[in-house]
Amino acid sequence: MKYLNPKADLTFKRVFGEHPDLVKSLLNALLPLAPDQEIEDIEYLSPEMVPETPLRKDSIVDVRCKDKKGRQFIVEMQMIWTPEFKQRVLFNASKAYVRQVWAGEHYELLQPVYSLNLVNDIFEPSLEGYYHHYTMIHVEHSDRVIDGLQLIFVELPKFNPQTYSEKKMQVLWLRYLTEINEYTKEAPEELLANPDVNKALVELQQSAFSEAQLLGYERFWDMVNVERLYYRYAERRGTERGMRKGLRRGLKRGLQKGLEQGMQQGMEQGLQQGMEQGLRQGLEQGLQKGIEEGMQQGIEQGRQQGLEQGLQQGIEQGRLAEQQRIAFNMKKQGVPTDIIAQSTGLPILEIDLL
Repeated sequence: MKYLNPKADLTFKRVFGEHPDLVKSLLNALLPLAPDQEIEDIEYLSPEMVPETPLRKDSIVDVRCKDKKGRQFIVEMQMIWTPEFKQRVLFNASKAYVRQVWAGEHYELLQPVYSLNLVNDIFEPSLEGYYHHYTMIHVEHSDRVIDGLQLIFVELPKFNPQTYSEKKMQVLWLRYLTEINEYTKEAPEELLANPDVNKALVELQQSAFSEAQLLGYERFWDMVNVERLYYRYAERRGTERGMRKGLRRGLKRGLQKGLEQGMQQGMEQGLQQGMEQGLRQGLEQGLQKGIEEGMQQGIEQGRQQGLEQGLQQGIEQGRLAEQQRIAFNMKKQGVPTDIIAQSTGLPILEIDLL
């Protein structure tokens, strides 16, 4: 038996867009519904919410439906995570919510909208869980909730059936989405034993699709791979640009800090040296004109000379010290010697000795 991958546009819509009982089972398993809120029936709606963009028309698949209570459900399969996907989900859910009533109708007619988003990518690497539920709650009192929009994101690559056994149907559907693909020869017995999942597996059999559909299926994965390469390339270019920009900023800030530290140290050293020199000169002159006059003149003279000398020495020492520090750090990071010399102004020989 040869299966197709259930995450593709063709197969996902075949399974969940043409079989109300299967999408109902999926929603009841993955949505945060209380036992008395479970979906009992499903009616399909038009999946068109916003115009599809040419770039991602083959990487997003969705199904839209509602139950007899009027609650709407949007199901999307996102192959590649992009930063703007959350905004797209919020826009779609909000649009579905607003479309429920016409001008002049009562707002109490509005029913909740649930958006279930299955993401074949990791977008929250710092969080352990694969299930992310967003709703409108009071910031200080989380038990106060405004019903309306419920956004659920599932990171499929994080799912591990060994660690999630409390919700049987949720585990079975997620195993169906993560374990079945073109390389599956025999479906796991646990999936075959469940009537809903078994029916979904039958819909994935390659023999159930025409040659034209299989060509479209292959084209879908080609487009996904191209798009993934595009985003990885864009991320890499952005990282490289950020590193170069950060290096330039670091050099500028380092030089500025070095100058400030050098000036401060130079002024302190120069003032101390100037006062000592002024006192000596004042004592010598004081022998002729008086101790008081000599000390005053010496201090003033020494302060002026010390400030000038100290400032000049401090700037030079600070600049050299900072250049050496920056060169050392760049050399430690593996930056070529000629680039270090060009960036800091230090001789290559001196850089080699660091």
